[in-house]
Amino acid sequence: MKESMGNFSIEKRISGKLGRAGILKTHHGQINTPAFVPVGTKATVKSITPEQIKGLGAQVVLANTYHLYLQPGDELVMEAGGVGNFMGWSGPTMTDSGGFQVFSLGTAYGKELSKVVSSASWQTDPNLLIPERADEGNLPRLAKVGEDGVSFKSHLDGSLHYITPERSIEIQHNLGADIIFAFDECISPSEDLKYQRESLERTHRWAKRSLEQHRKIQTSLPENQLQFGRQALFGIVQGGRNEDLRKKSATIIGGMDFDGYGIGGSFAKEDMSSAVRWVNEILEEEKPRHLLGIGEPEDLFMGVLNGVDLFDCVLPTRNARNGTLYTSVGKINITNAKYTKDFSPIESGCDCYACRNFSRAYISHLFRGKEMLAAILATIHNLYFIINLIKQMRESILEDNFQDLKEAFLKKYKNY
Repeated sequence: MKESMGNFSIEKRISGKLGRAGILKTHHGQINTPAFVPVGTKATVKSITPEQIKGLGAQVVLANTYHLYLQPGDELVMEAGGVGNFMGWSGPTMTDSGGFQVFSLGTAYGKELSKVVSSASWQTDPNLLIPERADEGNLPRLAKVGEDGVSFKSHLDGSLHYITPERSIEIQHNLGADIIFAFDECISPSEDLKYQRESLERTHRWAKRSLEQHRKIQTSLPENQLQFGRQALFGIVQGGRNEDLRKKSATIIGGMDFDGYGIGGSFAKEDMSSAVRWVNEILEEEKPRHLLGIGEPEDLFMGVLNGVDLFDCVLPTRNARNGTLYTSVGKINITNAKYTKDFSPIESGCDCYACRNFSRAYISHLFRGKEMLAAILATIHNLYFIINLIKQMRESILEDNFQDLKEAFLKKYKNY
């Protein structure tokens, strides 16, 4: 029997675990979960068309609030009928809050920092890390965090902008996505514990303000005058890899009346599973959970097992454009010399357009010749691989054999 609250219902659970298969209903259609969400940063999934995205099995696309705010502008997107209509995508859409750009334009700007790292690179207690502050680097950071919001310079023309939680929600309402996120601050896991605590408290205050602004906008017009329907707002849980902070954030965000939850970085790669489990053991079960910015196959299995319903990540498409392709035995770099005379498909048995029609040798030739078709075919394959891997996970939950699928896949997958 289905368990339901609002627009999300749970069809079946993984026995003894947090994982589940469900259905999330939106104004533009339902999403069968767990599901992978391709990233269309600027209202386009790079290299492929919306028709191709749909043909790959994608159910929902995520666009970037920061980039669309700067270009072409959220008001123009609103005039176009919302981000989905603007890009020719008829299915459900999501927009992030712009909070990740606080990280990428601030602490991480001009540095080799990521929100997911290996703790092997740290030389101190992981709870007492020595931060590498952005303002000590070679490049001035483009974003500065204050109590009320974030000031930043456009990476396009250097113009100055200021985003508050209220402004982020207004922009996202203009963009018209079915699911939007509260404004948050994403920090590097290498930040010291003191700053992690300060940032977390700020994220919680911003979450409350985001929710209040969302309610204000949603209640200001009657249902028949809301251009994009009733949009769902997800609150974001932060807290890094620190168990106390993660649990505190899950408790506070979970106590607010959000429609669902986002689980944000920062993580240490090897204990991401623990951090996700800490959060999902606390969050309300009957609401959907989205793991932000995670998309590697082994991490998808981890997330689904620990109760994640949605994932988004740029890696499948970014890897594709760089010639890195997913297979059931690990990733391959199609530009390597050994593939120049390999006339087999990227993945035997794969039903994507690239594998059904072209060889590794041909795609390797395209990359070496710097042809646009190289990125197109590689993107088609990588997204098909990831989207359908998650689809297999969903089916295995419904058929009570998720653990069998997980073990069989990861045994073959060399990167695990």
